[in-house]
Amino acid sequence: THWKHGGIVGVFGYGGGIVGRYADVPKLFPGVEHFHTIRVAQPASKYYSTANLRQLMDLWEKYGSGMTNFHGSTGDIILLGTRTENLEPFFWDLTHDMGQDLGGSGSNLRTPANCVGQSRCEWSCYDTEAVVITDNHYQDESSSAFLQVKSVSVPNDCCACVRLSVSTEDESMTAA
Repeated sequence: THWKHGGIVGVFGYGGGIVGRYADVPKLFPGVEHFHTIRVAQPASKYYSTANLRQLMDLWEKYGSGMTNFHGSTGDIILLGTRTENLEPFFWDLTHDMGQDLGGSGSNLRTPANCVGQSRCEWSCYDTEAVVITDNHYQDESSSAFLQVKSVSVPNDCCACVRLSVSTEDESMTAA
């Protein structure tokens, strides 16, 4: 198989949410002649309603394989396996009927991410969910070709602190 990044759907050249995959020998493997991956932007703080998930899964059953991966390395909802001719109809239904958008799959556009903020953190200094929701609303109007947003509401950035403590422990273990 070979991969094709960007240019399949959405904003051409930006790798907007579709990771294309084509079989090099489609006659031997007709079931995966096209087996594209779609990244769907997660809601702020990754809070889902069952109604939203049901609607997304129904859409994926209609246009794709029904296989998913929550969450990929980008934090997006990963939908595995669809054909090229299903991409535009899926994209249309996702954006127009559900009001959701593709996630980022290229180096130019990444899905905005945030910590849980005021919804679950007693040390939160601002509403990270509101920042990401606002960013998503205006993202299409941005003139920047490169946009990567991470919203953390506490001065010590919990995720970075965890990484730092692990790497510090690793270094102290190897030094001993």
